[in-house]
Amino acid sequence: MTEQHFEPYSGVSEEQRSKTLQELEGQDWGEPNFPSYLVRTCHALRRKPLRDFTVEDLRIMIGQNISLNYLMPLAIEQLQRDPLAAGDFYPGDLLANVLKVKSGFWQLQPHLRRAVQDIVDHLTPFPEDLHQALLVFQHP
Repeated sequence: MTEQHFEPYSGVSEEQRSKTLQELEGQDWGEPNFPSYLVRTCHALRRKPLRDFTVEDLRIMIGQNISLNYLMPLAIEQLQRDPLAAGDFYPGDLLANVLKVKSGFWQLQPHLRRAVQDIVDHLTPFPEDLHQALLVFQHP
């Protein structure tokens, strides 16, 4: 991998990082009404301050296209430090979920898309197991 020189992305303020998604969005989802691990986890993560989110937390929520306006900047920060940052599955699982985000989000946030494209462009060689996700990102 080549040395990377990224402009740090600061799309989420320190004040926002101290709050939860529930507080930032003004929506309390209440208790989960479906007993799956994923549903329970997403509900719980909405009550966790952004500054406490782990790579795995970001991977889960971004994989569900939840609260992307707040979480994508945090994911980009992680990926700028380590493009193959790993949640609980494999190196690059966060990047894979970022690349698979619905194209409508990228249309509304082109500056975030450019930041992700910059990360991808500097990731050489590009991991074979992420090519499918890259195709989703490049050809919505």
